[in-house]
Parts: sequence; structure tokens; C-alpha cells
Amino acid sequence: MAASTTAAAWFVLLLVAVLLLQVAVPAIGAAGEDEAAALLAFRQASVADDPRGALAGWARGNSTAGPCSSWAGVSCTPQPDGRLAVVALNLTGMSLAGELRLDALLALPSLQHLDLHGNAFYGNLSSAAAAAPSCALVDVDLSSNALNGTVPAAFLAPCAALQSLNLSRNALAGGGFPFAPSLRSLDLSRNALADAGLLNYSFAGCHGLRYLNLSANLFAGRLPERLATSCSNSGSELAVLDVSWNRMSGALPAGLVATAPANLTHLSIAGNNFTGDVSAYDFGGCANLTVLDWSYNGLSSTKLPPGLAACRRLETLDMSGNKLLAGPIPTFLAGFSSLKRLALAGNELSGSIPDELSNLCGRIVELDLSSNRLVGGLPASFAKCRSLEVLDLGGNQLSGGFVDSVVSTISSLRVLRLSFNNITGPNPLPVLAAGCPLLEVIDLGSNELDGEIMEDLCSSLPSLRQLFLPNNYLNGTVPKSLGNCANLESIDLSFNFLEGNIPTKIMALPKLVDLVMWANGLSGEIPDMLCSNGTTLETLVISYNNFTGGIPPSIVKCVNLIWVALSGNRLTGSVPPGFIKLQKLAILQLNRNQLSGHVPAELGSCNNIIWLDLNSNNFTGTIPPELAGQAGLVPGGIVSGKQFAFLRNEAGNICPGAGVLFEFFGIRPERLAAFPNVHLCPSTRIYTGTTVYTFSSNGSMIFLDLSYNGLTGPIPASLGNMMYLQVMNLGHNELDGTIPYEFAGLKSIGALDLSNNRLTGGIPSGLGGLTFLADFDVSNNNLSGPIPSSGQLTTFPQTRYANNSGLCGIPLPPCDHARRGGVPSASSQGRRKAIGGSVLVGVAFSILILMLLLVALFKLRKNQKTEEMRTGYIESLPTSGTSSWKLSGVHEPLSINVATFEKPLRKLTFAHLLEATNGFSAETLIGSGGFGEVYKAKLKDGTVVAIKKLIHFTGQGDREFTAEMETIGKIKHRNLVPLLGYCKIGDERLLVYEYMKHGSLDVVLHDKAKASVKLDWAARKKIAIGSARGLAFLHHSCIPHIIHRDMKSSNVLLDSNLEPRVSDFGMARLMNALDTHLSVSTLAGTPGYVPPEYYQSFRCTTKGDVYSYGVVLLELLSGKKPIDPIEFGDNNLVGWAKQMVKENRSSEIFDPTLTNTKSGEAELYQYLKIACECLDDRPNRRPTMIQVMAMFKELQLDSDSDFLDAFSINSSTIDESAEKTT
Repeated sequence: MAASTTAAAWFVLLLVAVLLLQVAVPAIGAAGEDEAAALLAFRQASVADDPRGALAGWARGNSTAGPCSSWAGVSCTPQPDGRLAVVALNLTGMSLAGELRLDALLALPSLQHLDLHGNAFYGNLSSAAAAAPSCALVDVDLSSNALNGTVPAAFLAPCAALQSLNLSRNALAGGGFPFAPSLRSLDLSRNALADAGLLNYSFAGCHGLRYLNLSANLFAGRLPERLATSCSNSGSELAVLDVSWNRMSGALPAGLVATAPANLTHLSIAGNNFTGDVSAYDFGGCANLTVLDWSYNGLSSTKLPPGLAACRRLETLDMSGNKLLAGPIPTFLAGFSSLKRLALAGNELSGSIPDELSNLCGRIVELDLSSNRLVGGLPASFAKCRSLEVLDLGGNQLSGGFVDSVVSTISSLRVLRLSFNNITGPNPLPVLAAGCPLLEVIDLGSNELDGEIMEDLCSSLPSLRQLFLPNNYLNGTVPKSLGNCANLESIDLSFNFLEGNIPTKIMALPKLVDLVMWANGLSGEIPDMLCSNGTTLETLVISYNNFTGGIPPSIVKCVNLIWVALSGNRLTGSVPPGFIKLQKLAILQLNRNQLSGHVPAELGSCNNIIWLDLNSNNFTGTIPPELAGQAGLVPGGIVSGKQFAFLRNEAGNICPGAGVLFEFFGIRPERLAAFPNVHLCPSTRIYTGTTVYTFSSNGSMIFLDLSYNGLTGPIPASLGNMMYLQVMNLGHNELDGTIPYEFAGLKSIGALDLSNNRLTGGIPSGLGGLTFLADFDVSNNNLSGPIPSSGQLTTFPQTRYANNSGLCGIPLPPCDHARRGGVPSASSQGRRKAIGGSVLVGVAFSILILMLLLVALFKLRKNQKTEEMRTGYIESLPTSGTSSWKLSGVHEPLSINVATFEKPLRKLTFAHLLEATNGFSAETLIGSGGFGEVYKAKLKDGTVVAIKKLIHFTGQGDREFTAEMETIGKIKHRNLVPLLGYCKIGDERLLVYEYMKHGSLDVVLHDKAKASVKLDWAARKKIAIGSARGLAFLHHSCIPHIIHRDMKSSNVLLDSNLEPRVSDFGMARLMNALDTHLSVSTLAGTPGYVPPEYYQSFRCTTKGDVYSYGVVLLELLSGKKPIDPIEFGDNNLVGWAKQMVKENRSSEIFDPTLTNTKSGEAELYQYLKIACECLDDRPNRRPTMIQVMAMFKELQLDSDSDFLDAFSINSSTIDESAEKTT
């Protein structure tokens, strides 16, 4: 009985188990179907392109276990109820593309980890705003995609367990979303976020965050003060805060470090515009900091902030690129025993490297002291640095034998940079190779090293990747053993005295990217082994050597080539076919060789080419019209970072071609003075910069030089379609036909040379509309007809039109004069016949109207007598001996009206101006300058005005002049000299200004005999603030912004109340337009006021005006002239003042008459500090004029409440250009 009962019980249990199993199996299957459906819905909605087929295995029915079995990127785990659930989806780097929709994925109830980074998903994340009611996500990584738009307000709001969110490396532009209390890590770096509200919101809710990265966005303004109260407090868990490389400015929050949470280990504010003196900054809360990066801001201090000494656990300290450091390197740094990376580059450190700094050798890995003013060498105690891998001491004044004795003993070195120092003697490669076997980068450029390059370099340095030895005095040959450097990527041996040929094996290096050996004495043929073991080569610059033979055909294998420069050699033969394969080619320089054949039409199919220079060869045939068919688009960064020098030829036929472009890495600018292209060409101008500023995605070639060849046939009309072309030189060929009227489409052209050809016909009138044209030459052709009078064509000298027998008009003799005498032309003979045939009709007509003419003649004669009386009076007036006025050049009536902007002057005429100045006599001349002479004129109603008579006016035609004057006349501000009117008569241009009683600041300060008033400190303060206010108005209120270009004390005028008025702010617009357009203009400004960067890039900027204003402010403080050989010798006021500050002798700068002022010297020092900030050698470290005004406001020296008043002006009064350099 018991046994049967037991058996029955077991049977029942077994039956129940079977039933449960039957119920459970479908449950598992149903769950799998739901998750599979969600994943497939995601693929359907978001993946438009799967080039690798990564998700090809996602399909229903491919496994009984559903997506948890073999679906790519899907991970599952068993749940408490026994079923398998999707908990992670990782599709990293699968090249998936499509508009990202997350709603389907958020419906997965157990999904905790979502990683989609490294794909090409795009969209605005709006689908995530409508997520499921609950969400299990713990970490989400959507970085490195193409997401854009704003982050929705409810983004991932239901995900209450979310701890990590990474949206970095996208294109997100804004948004704001609530922080889940659980969030610990937020990475929004490398987007386009600019919403200050988001920034404030981030810091307000960051109490639970441990990692916050907002770097590389567009955030501007001040760093929120709440950072110190929310993120940086004792209750915060924040460990990493990175706001680097944004556009933030202003002073740092006082509690940024002082009240930092105990967990804070990483703080980076690098690459912003933070300013202020941090010498006394409180670093009390930095006890646990391991990374402190304040590099590349505008922070100032006379020394490294002493408070840093409290940061004893620092492993990385980067203060590079500030104004922080002057004087010696502080020895307290030696106490940072944990320091691995120390970067103090780009400051103003001086003196020698302290021996105590070698105490860091225990752990130091990177030491960067470059771009300072250090002298001496590296102390011997650094020989014990066994962990040092990166040593950068470039850009100092180091000398001596420390490389051999100290550096060569640091066996751990991988990167050594010592360029731009004063190291002399034999090159130290042998000792470095022996003592530093791990070296990967060696940069010894721009020193004074001599000797030969050692053989078998890479047998000792097998890891060598970069070898930079330019601008030294090396001799001998290029070692063949360099061809054994299997890891070599970059070689630069330019500007030395090397001879022989280039070893063949170097051309075949498998990893070679840059081969630069220009300006040596290398010879032989270029080896035909280019890219035989790889196609990595991007830069091939071996110009200005003595190479012979042809261009190696293997060059077309180098499909990644960007810059090819073979110019200045003796190459022969034709250009090998196949250049169409070089689709990345941006710069091709084959000029000054002996190449022949046709210009390859396929160059027009190189879609990235923007610089083509084939001048001074033996090319024949016609110009291929296909050259204008290339796109010329340069993808971002394709040539960025390549340093260049452009030597512009301004000597005409003396030096062939429009100019020469050089790769310029590691070369001292002064060495170019000895280069033949500079030495032999008396009018060569040098410009330097980086290619990122010159080359851009502008849609067309910018430089085309085919001059000095044997090209024939007509000029292709298609060249006129190159609307971004800036330089075209087709001179010195045998071209015929006419100048294409399509050349009117060269809207950006600055230099156009068609000289010394066989061109016929006339000059198209459309060329007069080329507003940037500043260099034009059609001499030595067979052109005829009048020179178009519109635009700038009449401003060029006669030599640019010489030897064209049929041309006439300004600047050549008038067309009527050109037709007189000699053998009449066929057209004039035809006209005479026509006139003869019409004479009878003319006589009959004359008889009919004779009576009417007699009546009109009587009235005309009466008016003529009146005009002759006025003219006689004017001609009887005495004229200035310095005046360029010539009445005979005026054909308009003297009653011509003056265009005016003030109602009281509406009836003013040119005759009134002549009378008011007594015929522009010497007695009324009150000043002269680079733009013209200024006369004082008292009108009949008693109004006194100043009349500027422009001289050497060559900038624009009548239309442009009128447009410019109309624009300037509408700009009104209390600290600008207003233009009251203007007048054009003949070749003369007259401007009427409000008269300033006390004249220029220059005269009042520096010419006591002519000064009408003495300036005390109160007056000088008023002038300093007022002139800054006027300049700030030009920079920040006018649309577009106006750059003065010639700010100086003689352009600051003083009215009867000593209120300063900035003058001549409209004059530079009338200057040469080519160089402004090319950003390589002729040097603008007056010596003593010109900022240092103008001597290199020649690009005028508002920061250049700030520098010039700083000079004016220094004049007010010192009473000294900017240039005074007796006072300063070869130096100038700025250099002298900076030296005084450096030597703690600032008190000697001040005008002695000011030091006993009521306000005392303290105020003078505050003004001197502002002047020094304006005079910083680095433009990006100078304040804007708005910031200058803010500094004055902080000093409470401007009593006016509207210290930046009237900063609104009707934009319709200003033209459309983005920025005017007036």
C-alpha cells in the first residue's frame, strides 16, 4: 500500500514537471522573438549602409536560441527566470551608416551596455526622447559618429541606472538634459556645443559626476562661478574636469583649485582665453591633483605661481604658451618627486636651466622648455635621467657641448628636439647614435652644425622615424645607409651644402612620408624608384639643386603625393604621363628647369591641385583649356601644418616668374636673404606662414604660372572661369589672339601678367571690374584701342602698357592725340569718306538752325565771361610749393558740387574750397602724410574745415571711390574724425573733414614749438581712453569690422576740448588691394607702430591695431617718440620699454612731468600694464579693444556710463565684405 502510494506520488510530480516544461519552453521562445524583433527593427530603421556585411547574420530563424546565439555584437546572460536576455550590444567600428534611431533598442528590457562608437550614424537623437517607460542602460557610447543638432531635453531620461554617457567626437550643437543621479561619467568633447546654458546646467548638476569632459567645443564666456560651489566642493566626487580648447575667457573662478574636492586628480583648462594675474592664485585644494594643464591661455605672472608648490603629487604640469613666466625657472619644481611630464614651453623664461631640476630625474618622462630665452646648456646632473623619453629645448639660445657630454648619455631618449639654438661644431649624430639607441625623432635644425652625416645611422638607431637637420652647414653626401632605415618617415636636409646624388634606396623606403632636401648642391638623376615599396610619400621637395635627366616616371605611383617641388634644377624631357592618378596633389612646382613638350592637359583632372608653377621651361604647344576644369577642392588638413615661404617677384623681367614657394620647416627667415632668388632679385618680397591659412576649399586653383616658355595659340577662354585664381602669369610666351572677355570672371585675381606675347585686339572693358587687381602687365604685345577707364586699369604705370602701338588712354597719351599725325588708319580713312558724303546734308541743316544758334550763342557768351572771371581769380591765387595741384588737369566746371553728409554744407562747391584755401596755398597747409596734404579752410559762413587732398591715388576707380566715401561718411562716433564730404574733379580727390583745433597728438606730445597746449596726466588719460573707444568702435561695432592698419599718434587728433578723434580710418581701403586679398600684403603701418607679425605674414588684423594702440599709449606715458636714434639707437620705444620692465626699471619709462601727479605713480603702472598687454609679441595674447576698454572701466577711470557708447549702426550703411582693412 505504501509502495503504491509512493509510486503514485512520483508519477504526479513527474506529470507536473512535464507540464511546467511545456509551459516554460514557449515562454523562452517568445522572449527571444521579442528581442530579435527589436534588434531587427533597429537595423531596419538605422542601418542604411553595411559595407562590411557585419549584420548580415541578423535574421529570424537562423538559430533556435535567437539573437543570443550568433548575432554579431549581441551579448546575452541568463536571467533569474531562466531565460536568456540581451544585455549588451557592441557594434564598434563596423562602418555602419544611417540615421540613428534608438527607440527600438531602448525597448530591450535588459539592455545595459550600448556601444555604437566609431561608425557613421547621423541624426539628432530625437528618437531617444521617446524611450520606453523604463530603461536598464548603465553605459552608452555613441562617440565618433556624425550625430548633429541638439540633444533632446528628455534624452535617456527613463534610464535611471545610467552611469556613463559618451557623445564625444560628433557634431552636436547644443541641448540640455537632466542628469540622472546615478550618472558618474559624461563625455561631450569634440562637438560644436556653444550653449552657455548647457555649460551652466552641467556644472549645476555635477555633484554626482566623477568624470566630466567638455573639451574641444565652442563654449565661450567665463567659466561658471558655480563650478567652485557645485563641482568643486567637499561633497563632490569629481575626479576629472576637462574644459580645454574652448573659447572661454575672463578670470578664473577664485575657488577653482582652492576648494577642489579631495577626489579631484585631473584639471585641464588649456587652449582657452583665460586672463588675469595668477601669481597669488590659491592652490590650497590641489593636494591630490596629478594632472594640471593650464597651457595656451593668456594667464600672466612675473613668475610661476608659488602656490603650485603645494601640489606635491603632480605627475603632469603644463603651463606652456602663457605670459606666466619671466626670469629663471623656479627651483621649487625640483620638489615634485612624482612629476612625469613638465611643459613650460612658449613663455619668457630666461637664464640657465637650474641644476636642481635634475632632482626630477627619478620619474620624469617628458621635459619641454622650448621657445623661451634660456642660455647655456643642459646641466651635467641630467645624465642620471634614466626615464626621460622626450626632451624639447628648441627655440632658445642654448650653446656649448652639452649634446655630446650630457644628452648623449640619456639612453632612454626617444624624442630629441634642439632646433633654433646656437649649437656649433661637428654634428652630434655619432655620439647620439652611440648613447641613445632608442631615438625615434632627432631635430637639430637651424643651428650651426657642420661635418658629414654619419654612415650606418640606422644600424645604431633602428627605430628612427624623423630626421630633421635643415639650415645648418652640413657637407659631404647623403649616406646610402639611410636607405636601410626601414622605419624612417620624414627626412629634412634642406639648406645645407650636401653634394652627390640621392641614394636609390631612400626613394624606396616603405614608410617614407616627407623627403625634403631643397637648396643643396645635389646632382645626378632623380632615382626612378619612387614608391616602389609603398605609397606613403606625401611631400617631395628637392628643388634648387643640380639634378639632371628627366622626371622619374615612377612618381605617378605615389598616389598620396600632396606637394611636389622639383624646381630650380636642370631637368629635361617631358612631364611623364599619369599625373591624373595623383588625385591628392595640391602643389606642383616644375619651374626653372629645361622641360619640354606640351603642358599636360591631365593636370586639369587632378582635383586637388591649387598651385601650378611651370614657368621658365621649354614647353610648347597651346595652353590646355582643361586646366580650368579641375575642382581645386582641398579637404581640410590635406596641406595644413606645412610651413611655407613665398618669395614674390616684383622685379619684372630681372627675375622670371611671379614668385617661388618653398617648404620652410626648420629654416630661419634671415637665411633666405642669402638665397639666390632673394640676393639676385632686388624687389623680392618674402612671406611666411603655414599652408592651412593659404590653401582652403575654395573651389579653384589660386596660382598659375606658365610664363617664360614657348607656348603658342590663343589663350583659352575657359581660364576666365577660375574665379578663385589669385595669380596668373602667362607672360613671355608666343600667345596670339585676343584677351578673352571671359577674364572678367577672374573675380579674385590680384596679379595678371600677359606681357611679351603676340596678343591683338583691345583690353576687355570687363577687366576694369576686377577690384582686387593690383599688378597688371600687357606690355610688348600688339594690342590696340583705349585702355578701359573704369576700375584700376588707369592706375598702373605706362611701362605696363608699353610697346603696344595701338593702345591709348590713361596712363598713355589720350586717344585723340594718338590718332593725330602719321599715316591714318583704315578706320579713320573710312570715317573721312563718310564725312565727305554727308557734308551737303550738314550744310543744309546748319542753315535751318543758324538763327537759333545765334540767340543761344549770345547767352552762352555772357555766362562764359562770368566763368572766365572766376577762373582768372583762381589762377591768380598763389599755390603751395609742395602741392601737387594742377588746374590744367581739371576739365570739370569749378562749380561742381561737393558731396556732403552735413546739411549746413549742402551747397558747398569745389570753387568754394579753392577760395577758402587761397588756391591750396602754403599758408593754409597744416599737415601732410602718406595719404596726402591737409589744408585749413575757412568758408564764407565762418565754418572751419580741414581738406585732405589725396596724393598718389592709385587704389580704385570713380565707382569704388564713391562707394567707399559714402560708406565712411555714414560712420559717426564721438572719437572718430567725421568725414563731412568729398569731391572728385579731374584726377584729384578731395576729402572734407571737421577741423580739429589742437591738431595731432604727435605734434602736441613731441613738438613743443608747435604744440598749442600742454598735456597733463588727466588730459593724457582722456586721450588714452577716447582713442581706445574710437578704435573699439571700428573693430566691434561696424559691420563688417574695420581694421585701421595705421594707428599712430599723428592719426589721433584733438578737438577744442582735447577729446581725441581717430583719423584716417578710411584711407587704407584706397590702398593696393592685391596683398590684402592674398593675406600677404605689403607692410602696412608706420615704422615704430608695426606689430612684429606683419613682418612675417603681412596680414592686417585687429590685433595688429591693438599693438599700434599700445605704442600710442606708451607715448602718452613716456612722452617719447616711437623711433628716436638719439634716445634708443638701433632699438625703439617698445623694445626699450620692455627692457626697462624686464630689469625692474619701469619707473624710468614715465615722463618726468607725470610722476608728481596727484594720483601718484600707482595709476601710471596700471596704464603701463595695459600697454604691455597690447604690445605682446604674440597676437593671440593681446586683448581686444573691447577688453582694453573693460580694463579702463575696472580702473574706474572712465566717468562716462556709456564707455562703449553708440555701438549700434545701421548695417545697411556698410558693404557686405566680412572684414574691411581700411
